[in-house]
Amino acid sequence: MARYTGPKTKIARKFGEAIFGEDKSFAKKNYPPGQHGINRKRAKRSEYAIQLQEKQKAKYTYGILERQFQNMYEKARRSKGVTGEVLLQLCEARLDNVVYRMGIAPSRRAARQLVSHRHITVNGEVVNIPSYSLKPGDIVGVRHKSQSLTVIENSLASNSSVYEWITWNPEKLEGTFVALPQRIQIPENIKEQLIVELYSK
Repeated sequence: MARYTGPKTKIARKFGEAIFGEDKSFAKKNYPPGQHGINRKRAKRSEYAIQLQEKQKAKYTYGILERQFQNMYEKARRSKGVTGEVLLQLCEARLDNVVYRMGIAPSRRAARQLVSHRHITVNGEVVNIPSYSLKPGDIVGVRHKSQSLTVIENSLASNSSVYEWITWNPEKLEGTFVALPQRIQIPENIKEQLIVELYSK
């Protein structure tokens, strides 16, 4: 399956929450999509269905394909620490996610495009792999030739988010991935334990 590029509001309505950020369309229609969405009687879902939906929500939130997500789970399972928390840390350490968290891009989808088009550097070197996994201490910056891009200027101007595991230098247009975030610091509404239970079957 290719990466989803369709309407984001439709997916947000499917999960019942604005997983892609502020969404005016979702605010107007916060019920499931489809002809009978607003009146649909919600049948009791199985345990498997609940776990699967949580995994799908995490994949859509971070823009990760099934094979990539499964590989990340296996890496988290083999590492020390709580598997679910480590899985989310791996998602947060992706370059496209950190570019989004730093405010360089208005969304993860836009951040992925900036990385792919060689506008982003890591420790001074251009990296064009959105899934590149950052390590604590890595410095992420905007390539000198790309610093005047309108999308980057507008995103930085409107960004007010502050994350404890990331620092940002507005003068140099670069930031540091200080450390892997603790679970309590990650704002995403994802029940990672359900994902672990699903993969453990």
